[in-house]
Amino acid sequence: MSKDNVLKKDFQKRDVERLRNLVQGKYGEKTRSSVGFSQKEQFYEEGDVWEIDGRTWTIKDGVRQNITKLDKAKKAHAMPLLCPNCGKVMKHRNDKTFYKLHKKCFNCVIDMEHELRKEGKWEEYQINIKNNEIDNKIKEFKVWIKERLHEGNDSFVSEDGDIEKWVGKLDESKVEEYTTSVIEYLESLKQ
Repeated sequence: MSKDNVLKKDFQKRDVERLRNLVQGKYGEKTRSSVGFSQKEQFYEEGDVWEIDGRTWTIKDGVRQNITKLDKAKKAHAMPLLCPNCGKVMKHRNDKTFYKLHKKCFNCVIDMEHELRKEGKWEEYQINIKNNEIDNKIKEFKVWIKERLHEGNDSFVSEDGDIEKWVGKLDESKVEEYTTSVIEYLESLKQ
């Protein structure tokens, strides 16, 4: 192959500029300018709320944030750095668990329980905790039963990967009877 065949390509100005940029270490530099559409930029201030493409946005503490349906739930479960009761840093390994239950740090809960023992209210406190636990179990059980009753049973996939179609539904009267007996049992555990 001769030299004439290799250099027959015409180099354009942008090719030369690109090569010059690469040699000089300017890897991201542009070699040509283009004309096109650019959106009008809008500026928002602290506390503004706006919607773009179906998503809601706001600015909090100078940072743009997406507003979601779960923001309230996130806020309810977020543990602050300092205990709201005593103002100390919550760094104990049990602080997260006790904050979820009592909205206090572990040490504040211990102090509160110690005061309850002094005042003779400890037994009542323990009974209330147990009864609240049972009430929550009853609520969860009712929701679980309701979900199972309204669940479709058109087809199931077996262990072998076969699709089985079942006909029939649950007998709601028997399920109601069973649910009532379980709730009565749980209620009997309360003190």
